Amino acid sequence: MIRFEDLLEKVRAYNPDADLELLRKAYVFSAYEHKGQVRHSGEPYMVHPLEVADFLADLKLDVVAVASGLLHDVVEDTLTTIERITELFGPEVAHVVEGVTKISTIPFSSSEERQAENFRKMLLAMVDDIRVILVKLADRLHNMRTLHHLPEERRVKIAQETLDIYAPIANRLGMSKVKNELEELCFKYLEPRAYESLRGRVEARRRTAEGLIDELKPTIAAKLAEAQVPYMVIDGRIKRLYSIWLKLKRQKIDLDQVYDFVALRIVTSTVKDCYAALGIIHQTWSPVPGRIKDLIAMPRPNGYQSLHTSVISEHGFPFEVQIRTEEMDGRAEEGLSRFHPQWKGNRRHPCGQRFVSQRRACRRDPSSSCSRRYTGPSASSGSLA
Repeated sequence: MIRFEDLLEKVRAYNPDADLELLRKAYVFSAYEHKGQVRHSGEPYMVHPLEVADFLADLKLDVVAVASGLLHDVVEDTLTTIERITELFGPEVAHVVEGVTKISTIPFSSSEERQAENFRKMLLAMVDDIRVILVKLADRLHNMRTLHHLPEERRVKIAQETLDIYAPIANRLGMSKVKNELEELCFKYLEPRAYESLRGRVEARRRTAEGLIDELKPTIAAKLAEAQVPYMVIDGRIKRLYSIWLKLKRQKIDLDQVYDFVALRIVTSTVKDCYAALGIIHQTWSPVPGRIKDLIAMPRPNGYQSLHTSVISEHGFPFEVQIRTEEMDGRAEEGLSRFHPQWKGNRRHPCGQRFVSQRRACRRDPSSSCSRRYTGPSASSGSLA
């Protein structure tokens, strides 16, 4: 269980000037209002607001967002009014809490494609502060992490709603870490047999794949050093289960034909070094035709930028390499939330402009990219999760 004092320390570490008294006041008020309430797990209800607030602090959001995380269920689940929240915590916190409350009360009853599109469009169009969406995503993420405590019928309903609505919204904001975890959890509950079957097949290949990663990392490091191409990070991963499952279904291929089952990530300081590193990779291993993507020159709609290429190792094992700068890497993982402390809703900031432009597109055009049917990771962020 998250301790409130640990939450304060976390916020103080990235924001020494934060109004910690506001957070303390929000915690005490939320604990008082939720007193006696318990979750399906049997834990005190206050565990949930603390987890939500802690996740928002992990994103290094401002105290308004973190306080709103502590208070996000107070209006919906207790007798507290939004007027009371305004009186005690000010209009900014009240605005975020009210926005989250409104989202929670909108009924979503159909996973039919058009209904899901319209619902996502409506959510993005009605929200004028990105913190509302971030708090709601944090709320949904913790609820998905604890979904096993609910009856099966509710698990399936919530997982389907999450896959149709909240994972695509996280994707639109470029928050691949959130999107990826939501998708994995949804897959587990919506397709339990397929999930367990694929998990077994992936686990059978894990040792070989991890051995390849351990072999490739020092090789890449040595090649880059030899060419005097500086880098900051080289790491690797095995492709996520949900992403593999979608690819197998969509392309009707076998697991052995998934070229990005293993992926290496190279993080550099500059764009110039990204392209230099790509050249070194292609000099070292044979590239797979048609598998080179320049998403630095042509970013995805959610702002994701990276160079992607697939190559064949000396042992005939295909793997993917993703190359990007540190700034691109942070944006790939955390999306617009990474920059919120700097822009704080300022529409002149590039991130603020992108969020506002997405809202306008949703209001103006039902077929805009903010409301397109979600088709999986290959159509969205390409991060290493």
